[in-house]
Amino acid sequence: MNTALAHAPHPTRVILVTGMSGAGKSSALKGLEDLGYEAVDNIPISLITSLISGVRGPQRPLAIGVDIRTRDFGITAFLAELDELMTHPELDVRLLFLDCEDSKLQQRYSETRRRHPLAADRPVLDGIRHERALVSPLQGRADVVLDTTDLTLGALGNSLKGHFGLNAVPGLSVFVTSFSYRQGVPREADLVFDVRFLKNPHYVPDLSGLTGLDREVGQFIQTDPDFDAFFRSLASLLKPLLPRFAQEGKSYLTIAVGCTGGKHRSVYVTEKLAEWLRAEGARASVVHRDIGSARE
Repeated sequence: MNTALAHAPHPTRVILVTGMSGAGKSSALKGLEDLGYEAVDNIPISLITSLISGVRGPQRPLAIGVDIRTRDFGITAFLAELDELMTHPELDVRLLFLDCEDSKLQQRYSETRRRHPLAADRPVLDGIRHERALVSPLQGRADVVLDTTDLTLGALGNSLKGHFGLNAVPGLSVFVTSFSYRQGVPREADLVFDVRFLKNPHYVPDLSGLTGLDREVGQFIQTDPDFDAFFRSLASLLKPLLPRFAQEGKSYLTIAVGCTGGKHRSVYVTEKLAEWLRAEGARASVVHRDIGSARE
C-alpha cells in the first residue's frame, strides 16, 4: 500500500467522472470545482493512482475526468483502476456516469460542429452508438448516473451538490422542480406528480400574466375544491417514503411537479411542497424549469 495513502488523516474524496462524450463532463467538472474539488481532466488511467497519492498530507477532494479521449483508455483498465482505488480505506471513491439521449447528443455535435471522437468519417450517430456500446459497463458500475438530456446547468449544479456536496449533512436531500408537460418530463426525476387537474389560472385575465410565485395565483389555486385533499394525500404519501429512501442509502431525491405550461399550478405546488418538506426537517431545494413558458 502506498505510504502517502496509508497515512492520510481522513478519507480523500475522489470522484471519477465519465460517460458519453458530449453529455456534459466539462460542465460537471466545473460544477464539482465550484463545490471545492480539484478538477483534473483526461489524465491517463495509468497515472490516476500516482495523482492521488502524489501529494503528502491532507488533500483537497479530487474530481477526475476520464472518457474515451483519455490516453490509454480501455474499459478493462478503467475498471481495474477503480477496483484498486476502492481497496484503499483512505479513499472515498465514487463513480459518476453522465448520460444523454442519442438524438440530443447528435444535436449538440451538430450545433457545435465538433467531430465525435469515434465517428471519424462516419455519421456522428454511428460514433455515438459505438461509444454507448463501449462504455455501458461503466454505467452499470456507477454510483450515480445523471441524464443531462434536459438538464439545465443550474439543475446539474444542484444535482452535483446533492450527491457530492462536501459540507452536506448526512441524510437525504430533496430537489423539487416544476415543469411543463409541453417541454417533457424531467428525465432525472425519481417521483413525478401531475397537477393539470387543478383549476388553471391561465384562463383568468388578471392572473395569466403572473406565475405560481405570485400570491394571487396561489390564492386562486387554493380555491379549487380538490386542492386541500390532494395536498394532504401527497404529504401522506411522501412522509413514510422519505425515511425509507434514506435508509436505503439514497442521498438525493428528485421530485417533479408538472402542469401544462410549467408557469402557474406546478410552480405553486412545488413551492408549497418544498415548504412542507422543510417543516418535516428535510433539506429541500427548488428549481422552476419552465417558468418562462409563454402559456398554460
